[in-house]
Amino acid sequence: MGFIMDGLDAEDYDRQYGDKVLVQRIITYFRQEFSRMLFVALAIFLTALVSTGLPIYISASIDRIRDDTNTGTLMVVLSIVVLLGMLSWGFNAIRRWAGATAVGNVVLKLREDAFDAVMARDLSFYDTYPSGKVVSRVTSDTQAFAEVVNLTMELLSQGLLVILLIGYLFTVDVPMTLITLALAPFIVATALAFRKIARYSVTQSRRILAVVSSHIQESVSGISVAKTFRQEQAIYDEFLDVNRRSYRINLRTGYVFSSIFPILNLLSGVGTAALVYFGGLRAQEGYLSPGDWYLFLQGIALFWFPLTSIASFWSQFQLGLAAGERVFALIDADPNVIQTDNQPLPSLRGEIRFEDVDFHYKEGEPVLRRFALTIHPGETVALVGHTGSGKSSITKLIARFYEFQGGRILIDGQDVRSFELSAYRHHLGFVTQSPFLFDGTVRENIRYGRTEATDEEVEAVARMVGHGDWIAGLPNGLDTEVGERGSSLSMGQRQLVALARVLLQDPSIFILDEATASIDPLTETLIQEGLDVVLKSRTSIVIAHRLSTIKNADRIIVLSKGEIIEQGSHATLLASGGHYADLYNTYFRHQSLEYIEQLATAS
Repeated sequence: MGFIMDGLDAEDYDRQYGDKVLVQRIITYFRQEFSRMLFVALAIFLTALVSTGLPIYISASIDRIRDDTNTGTLMVVLSIVVLLGMLSWGFNAIRRWAGATAVGNVVLKLREDAFDAVMARDLSFYDTYPSGKVVSRVTSDTQAFAEVVNLTMELLSQGLLVILLIGYLFTVDVPMTLITLALAPFIVATALAFRKIARYSVTQSRRILAVVSSHIQESVSGISVAKTFRQEQAIYDEFLDVNRRSYRINLRTGYVFSSIFPILNLLSGVGTAALVYFGGLRAQEGYLSPGDWYLFLQGIALFWFPLTSIASFWSQFQLGLAAGERVFALIDADPNVIQTDNQPLPSLRGEIRFEDVDFHYKEGEPVLRRFALTIHPGETVALVGHTGSGKSSITKLIARFYEFQGGRILIDGQDVRSFELSAYRHHLGFVTQSPFLFDGTVRENIRYGRTEATDEEVEAVARMVGHGDWIAGLPNGLDTEVGERGSSLSMGQRQLVALARVLLQDPSIFILDEATASIDPLTETLIQEGLDVVLKSRTSIVIAHRLSTIKNADRIIVLSKGEIIEQGSHATLLASGGHYADLYNTYFRHQSLEYIEQLATAS
């Protein structure tokens, strides 16, 4: 089996579902389409009935025409044959139309559930698993599931046809019917034995498709960086490597599936030869009429083809089961962030308390150890420290993006795990280093946190940020298109839009990870003015990169390796000559007015 696996591992959240469990899960999605599926079942039955009746009628007509060569009799037979053929086509068309509608509705619901699961996953989920692979499960795997459901309905039609035909053949000649059935167990057993390797090969094929999708998505998203560093060829070479892996795995999957059909055809060929030989002997002996012999010879196509389809279908069925398994694994993935209660949260004062909190991203690599901190309502706290000191982790724990492993985090004296999560986050405002803007207008992005806000409310908060001076720099004002991920705006403009978006939401707790990108002095002034508005009368936690923000904070928390080593005001910490003073002289002093004046005097 190793030649198929080819090093493609399952994701940690993948699960192994038995065929029975998967089928039962699939059936639950079809319950909403019960009436339509009953109609499909009726159409399948009528199609199989007419398709079975056609060769039976031709068989009887052969014996009839042998005794009655009248042209009128021949025309009647011809007319009935045409009518039966048209009925078979009509019932089959109705079955396919109703089936396609039912399957479409089911896939719609399955895809909605999968996307809902994507929205419900914790932020840590996306830190671990590439978004392209997740997208593949929502799109291509749900489509593969639809294809196998269509195959299932085809199987039901073919299976019913076999049952009806065999039932009739037993009334014609029992020995010949038993010969027809003799090889059926071998064909079915061959297909069932093929089941396991089929599931493995198909699963790997789905995984490599997800890898390819993820690579393409990442490459397109980072194309500007690639061009900046002239890495187009490197990205293309990486894609060639991934694409070749996909080619090899899909080729092997094709070989695996192609190998089953020659075996099944060989077995059916042996059965056909046996029927021709023994059928001829029984016709010579008078046990079979010419019409009956014709029925067995023609019926063999109606029998062996469905039987071969039924057997080989089990292998193809693994495609849908593997796809369904991947989708259900995404839906069933256990959350890392777990709320113990679902309490509503009409308002917040904004008190935040860490009590002996332990946190790690990976087992054995602690980020916070017995961390304790109290932030008072309306207080602005600046977090400073070297990379890896735990600044971002603290803010992510407050926002419930990650689950802590020990201790408690209290908001207004209540355990943060007891709140209804959506209601709690409604009281949080979050601005990251690189604010994400959705494709649309500036107005739409500001309104994102409060979709019911009027245009007047949006414009009012936009003018509160930096006194609205930044709006004049937009080509079409608030109706300016921001482009994909805000690419049409500068980094400073994106921050101003993000600040306006938070201000419109009017949160009780504001979390800011200031951008480190270079911006012009005017934009920095506008951003600082915007911050003054947003921070006013709110509990604020700022991961500070600007001296102006740090100096204006009520309290500065100095972190090192997940521990608080100093805290106090800017002046107090600077006077103590400790770790903060070193950080100030290394990172912040060059931003101070005194330093700039010294440089000007020296020059």
